[in-house]
Amino acid sequence: MAKNKQIILYGIALAILIFLLKWLETRFIMIDNQLELYAGFIAVIFTGLGIWLALKLARPKVKTIVVEKEVMVTRQPAGAINEKEIMRLGLSARELEVLQLMAEGLSNQEIAGRLFLSLNTIKTHSSNIFEKLDVRRRTQAVEQARKLNII
Repeated sequence: MAKNKQIILYGIALAILIFLLKWLETRFIMIDNQLELYAGFIAVIFTGLGIWLALKLARPKVKTIVVEKEVMVTRQPAGAINEKEIMRLGLSARELEVLQLMAEGLSNQEIAGRLFLSLNTIKTHSSNIFEKLDVRRRTQAVEQARKLNII
């Protein structure tokens, strides 16, 4: 038993000695390479900060919320023209003709030929239609007219 006690104490003493030597070696390495260790430590910190900031900035700031609502739409029967809307907008019969031909996909030149009018007259009618319907393009005018049931 005494022999085992000596072996155990000898082993513990060697373990403590090895631990002290490694500790001293680490201290000398740290002292010798102090600048490199600090630079590496700062690099690791800034790398982590950069990753965190990139993830924070890459997140979308707008949250999309979809709301479903039931909308009651009163539609007139197909083919019925909304005379009240035509009167409210102040569209003339000729402007309605031009709008109808626009809806058929005809160009200004083709509309002028079909109605036996000059191209400038068709352009004037078109600009009046755009102004009255509060649109900028032919496609928007046709879409708005269909929504309002005037063509």
